[in-house]
Amino acid sequence: MINIIKSKDRHFSDMGWLKTYWLFSFSNYHDPRNISHGMLRVFNDDVVEAHAGFDTHPHEEMEIVSIILDGEMTHKDTMGNETVIRKNDVQRMTAGTGLYHSEKNLNDKPVHFYQIWVMPDKNGLDPSYDQKTYNPELWKNKLAIVASNKPDESIVKLNTDTSLYRAQLDKGKAVDYHLDDNRMPYIYVISGQIEINGEKLEKNDQARISNENKLSITAFDSSDLILIDVPA
Repeated sequence: MINIIKSKDRHFSDMGWLKTYWLFSFSNYHDPRNISHGMLRVFNDDVVEAHAGFDTHPHEEMEIVSIILDGEMTHKDTMGNETVIRKNDVQRMTAGTGLYHSEKNLNDKPVHFYQIWVMPDKNGLDPSYDQKTYNPELWKNKLAIVASNKPDESIVKLNTDTSLYRAQLDKGKAVDYHLDDNRMPYIYVISGQIEINGEKLEKNDQARISNENKLSITAFDSSDLILIDVPA
């Protein structure tokens, strides 16, 4: 089954310094019909204005992934990390037993990024951090894994049975994705127009998928997407 959620049906919040689409229940937005998709708990499509950001705040028992689409953010945390996250970077924080962090846009233009929370395989992990920079040629006309629990030193390590992919497809190009049992992929269209098993999606549309053995993804225009493969 492929459940398509159109961009216009996303929950939007404008705080002035932050303009965000919460794709699942988050903060003061609560919809009991829209809590999670499998182990995927949060997907926020955020734009942070210049010289603004998230002050120091806590997290626990969650895998938190950030992907920068445009601009850069300065990250600080109680593990001693102080880094800059830039376009095509993938950042992961394992909140585990608890940490504090801040994310600030110290520049003169907005930053656009995704923040994704996935439930961990088990609670009580020590907090940890990982960040990698990718060449976008890696996902040119193919699905390329950028974060996972798989034993691969070239990708961001996740402490959950989840794999995160990027793909940038030229017009007319297609890719297939084969599914194991009890998997629930989630697809978000960053740009362009695609078709998934005959279902059409445009920019900022979502596909929440279950009980499928194979996904055939075709681009009608030059298209960019993210696929998150989570367990049911």
